[in-house]
Amino acid sequence: MDHPQPQHTNRQYEEELRGLRAGLLKMGGLVERQIADAVESLVERDTEKARQTIARDAEVNRMDIESDERCIRLLALHQPAARDLRFITTGLKITTDLERIGDNAVNICERALELSQQPQLKPYIDIPRMAGIAQSMVNDSLDAFVHDDTALAEEVIERDDEVDGLNYQIYRELLSYMAEDANTIARATQILFVSKYLERIADHATNIAEMVVYMVKGRTIRHMDKKGERT
Repeated sequence: MDHPQPQHTNRQYEEELRGLRAGLLKMGGLVERQIADAVESLVERDTEKARQTIARDAEVNRMDIESDERCIRLLALHQPAARDLRFITTGLKITTDLERIGDNAVNICERALELSQQPQLKPYIDIPRMAGIAQSMVNDSLDAFVHDDTALAEEVIERDDEVDGLNYQIYRELLSYMAEDANTIARATQILFVSKYLERIADHATNIAEMVVYMVKGRTIRHMDKKGERT
């Protein structure tokens, strides 16, 4: 006859799962702030905010390590199955995407520091729009994770096209600046990097949303087109 686990062990397991969820949300909140502060440092030419945001990346990295360790401990000690196993393996992937979002925020700050030393090329209009969409995608992908909301996750995935469109629009505009005046090439290139970093942030938010669909439905939708076919 099988002996049930002691109640305290089950309670400890549930607390550890809740701790993993809370840790991921806290890390997500921090990287959302990193995105907002990075873009604000660029638009406002605020070098102090850029440096503070870069320094805060150490906290993102610490949370990344803690979440990974918590996931590995849960897998090793409790040997979860089915839904819990998908939740924990999703947690491992989400923390990786959040850490990379933090890295891209740092990259934006580094470009902001360089651009602050030069005359501003043009008003920033589409970059803050891109950042707002990307930041909302991160927020909503984590909300979808918390509430097992695959409909919201799929909305996040759809929104990635809007970010891609803005990225291409910025590319075309800056290309025209560079073609008309070679003196703008260095500054335009830095802004192109910022646009690319924001596009990557949106891609990582999309990854999280795709993992939510896997976690809830046990169905992998990565590398699929809109018709549900492998690409």
